[in-house]
Amino acid sequence: MSSVRKLMASISNSLPLKHGISLWCPQHASLNRTRLPSSFGSSASARRYGVVSCAFANENREFVIVGGGNAAGYAARTFVEHGMADGKLCIVSKEAFAPYERPALTKGYLFPLDKKPARLPGFHTCVGSGGERQTPDWYKEKGIEMLYEDPVTGIDIEKQTLMTNSGKLLKYGSLIIATGCTASRLPDKIGGNLPGVHYIRDVADADSLISSLEKARKVVIVGGGYIGMEVAAAAAGWKLDTTIIFPEDHLLQRLFTPTLARRYEEFYQENGVKFVKGASIKNIEAGSDGHVTAVKLENGSTIEADTIIIGIGAKPAVSPFERVGINTTVGGIQVDGQFRTSVPGIFAIGDVAAFPLKMYNRIARVEHVDHARRSAQHCINALLTAKTHLYDYLPYFYSRVFEYEGSPRKIWWQFFGDNVGETVEIGNFDPKIATFWIDSGKLKGVLLESGSPEEFQLLPKLARSQPHVDMTKLQKASSVEEALELAHAYVQAGAAV
Repeated sequence: MSSVRKLMASISNSLPLKHGISLWCPQHASLNRTRLPSSFGSSASARRYGVVSCAFANENREFVIVGGGNAAGYAARTFVEHGMADGKLCIVSKEAFAPYERPALTKGYLFPLDKKPARLPGFHTCVGSGGERQTPDWYKEKGIEMLYEDPVTGIDIEKQTLMTNSGKLLKYGSLIIATGCTASRLPDKIGGNLPGVHYIRDVADADSLISSLEKARKVVIVGGGYIGMEVAAAAAGWKLDTTIIFPEDHLLQRLFTPTLARRYEEFYQENGVKFVKGASIKNIEAGSDGHVTAVKLENGSTIEADTIIIGIGAKPAVSPFERVGINTTVGGIQVDGQFRTSVPGIFAIGDVAAFPLKMYNRIARVEHVDHARRSAQHCINALLTAKTHLYDYLPYFYSRVFEYEGSPRKIWWQFFGDNVGETVEIGNFDPKIATFWIDSGKLKGVLLESGSPEEFQLLPKLARSQPHVDMTKLQKASSVEEALELAHAYVQAGAAV
């Protein structure tokens, strides 16, 4: 063990850094940034130099992850794989649970209670990608320090310290920001926080919603995106009167074409879900007990509800890290292709990171579990090794709904690439349908519903290759299978050139 490492083992306020030893202690400001001679190796030597212990709350200070979601769980696994977690890594989370696969909260977690709903510890990371289930005991066994239910509220970049909500002072060498997003909320003045109004970002939110669903008769879901579609599918499984309200012309307008959306809307309607499109909320009404009773729309109409779920998007959780550098276009913390921020030693991963989307030459912020996993792994690999290649992410989105027992049909679609240009739609949704996005003669994106494992595996290859395609021939394909075979042939032809 080097003399510096011996010093680290004997002095509780010391921290190994890439550029020397920083021994800042709030009670002894005169020691700020003191650098000790390389010959130092004992606590007695430290005392001779006037170095004293101070009360940093974390024992593991070399690497600190702020946030306890998907990205944190996959980052932890990567630290373990490199042998750099034990006694070195600390995770600070606002949640009461070890990192888990968050998509489950609007899917399996909301299944009716008699339909085998998902529950922890069943979906801790990293089971979503076929990895080990990282329970709280796993973190203990790996020597990872976990601080639960104590969000970070302040940072001192110069002193490399963090302050938590409970008043703890934490020290870090390298900091990984993995704070994710917070749910966008309706204003209080229109009833956005009345009893009976729900938002879903964590287990506590989902548990609260389930308690309401057990007593509910009429459910209104505000928002026609991923959250709205997935919660509506779950509510249909509970056999509840369910209505989705959104201002757009059709479901999931950011991705679905109007014709594709119509297929899904028809399926939802067959399962009892009603739609109110092109509608804006004026306010949420409450009864004499303060609990919600209805949603009032701008056009004056009213929809009764005893349970309301708001799914109108999310905002990157950048506070208190604004000084690190915010991208004002897409939001989030600006990083480079290795997830380094503008501040040396500080990184950002997952939903909160605004990163270069290399293959499309633009800055993006992606709210998706796949990116959370991959960005975490890429960042930690770059941090701990000599790997310098840049993150080259292929956008990927998916949804799986109506998967509970007794459902007439399970819905599972995947999308890869970019939804730009003209579209070609093949199939009749019974069960398959495929949509291809073609721009300037190149295949840019593809969505497939109810594909086989082999067909789903083909999609990222198509989207990344961006082959030149004959749009007329593709339109004439008699089936989804034929269309995919034709697209694959264009990839092979391009590779042969």
